[in-house]
Amino acid sequence: MSSTDETLVNKKCAPCHGGVSALTPAEAQKMLGRLLSSDKGGWQLVEDGKAIKREFKFPDFYRAMSFVNAVAHIANVEDHHPDIECGWGYARIRYQTHAVGGLHENDFICAAKIDTLEPAS
Repeated sequence: MSSTDETLVNKKCAPCHGGVSALTPAEAQKMLGRLLSSDKGGWQLVEDGKAIKREFKFPDFYRAMSFVNAVAHIANVEDHHPDIECGWGYARIRYQTHAVGGLHENDFICAAKIDTLEPAS
């Protein structure tokens, strides 16, 4: 867990049913900075700061799918679900809180937890 901000890793996602404002691009950038993976090609702000995305590489299909299953477990426990694309040797994870139309702290909590699964290079 050394590559991730411990405070985000240890937080739980809070239910978000709208009525809450999305993070501004500046707030999202600040949150992104709390994910240490962001400065080594990790999570990136996309869609004008309304989502975060990261691509993971793997040596084969089996490891990619194992990783996706671990991400699914985190999503289930946190009740906060990403968009996932996967195939032979890769997985792409994208988070956005649809209820607020942008990013919320929950997206970064899940990203921090996913960073603990970081595959070996």
